[in-house]
Amino acid sequence: MKAEEIRDWDEIEIEARLKELREEKFKLRFQLSMMELEDPNLFRKVRRDIARLETVKKERELVAIESDHIAEGS
Repeated sequence: MKAEEIRDWDEIEIEARLKELREEKFKLRFQLSMMELEDPNLFRKVRRDIARLETVKKERELVAIESDHIAEGS
């Protein structure tokens, strides 16, 4: 998943995917602690995907705040 792709999604899609990935991360954390995780890189990939989603979400929040400030200043 790339940030470019995520920017095309709407807020509902981002929130749904975040929820899925957080649940997956929770399950992977248990597998990792029990040494049952076959691909340790999967945990890292999920963590990074969550970070990408959060970054795009924060970018949108900042753009909204900035546009509000510009509108108030006009």
